[in-house]
Amino acid sequence: MNQSPFKFDAGSATHPGRVRPRNEDSHLVRTDAGLWAVADGMGGHDAGDVASQLIVSALDTITAAESATRLLEETENRILLANRQIIEMSRQRGGTVIGSTVAILLVSEDHYACVWAGDSRLYMVRRDTIRQVSRDHTEVEEMVASGVVTAEEAKHWPNNVITRAVGVQDNPELEIVTGAFEDCDIFVLCSDGLTTHVADDEILRCVSTHDAQTSSVALVQLALERGGLDNVTVVVVRPTRQQPKKERTVPAAILQEPPATDVWE
Repeated sequence: MNQSPFKFDAGSATHPGRVRPRNEDSHLVRTDAGLWAVADGMGGHDAGDVASQLIVSALDTITAAESATRLLEETENRILLANRQIIEMSRQRGGTVIGSTVAILLVSEDHYACVWAGDSRLYMVRRDTIRQVSRDHTEVEEMVASGVVTAEEAKHWPNNVITRAVGVQDNPELEIVTGAFEDCDIFVLCSDGLTTHVADDEILRCVSTHDAQTSSVALVQLALERGGLDNVTVVVVRPTRQQPKKERTVPAAILQEPPATDVWE
């Protein structure tokens, strides 16, 4: 079984918001398996809360994997399972469109994989800088990429349609980004109920000054204070390198080199 040189401080918070009658977000904290997730049932669609719950329930059956490759494979298999379950539920309800976004963080040793579909986001904070690792699967994001609108104009776009989700087609399109992380890094997963109200630099300041649970609660509270127009969910993960039993000196130049191989392949 793979042993990570890190321990993880993980926290989470969720709220239905000030407007919507129920919370269609679901989330998962499985630190023991190196897996964290946020799923956002598609707003305005029937049974969006059930769709997000099916995704999280499927992911929750994953046990500690023997390798990074196996963990990623099990994750993809569970998403396919949830996708079939959501589609079947839709058929039983007469073809009503049901779906959910998903954002998943996987960790194996000192490597991460971000897996997502839709506009739930994954951020990495490193040395006072925040970077959105995921890319929103939305029509307006495609317009920004093609130069039709600017990033600033996109912030105020009136109708942002999701272009990928779990449960809306037989083969869900998942995007995956992998890399190495350091013990100074912080990961943030969230539904769009947070980023509607809270800017990236505010997320950065909050998670940089609080532990994982405190910052998760604080970010949700900030979204509520600014209107809480949607369900809002936040998961924060802070890795800390465990002290090895025996230390050895390694040249700094070697420590700065990127990993030679991708453990997820």
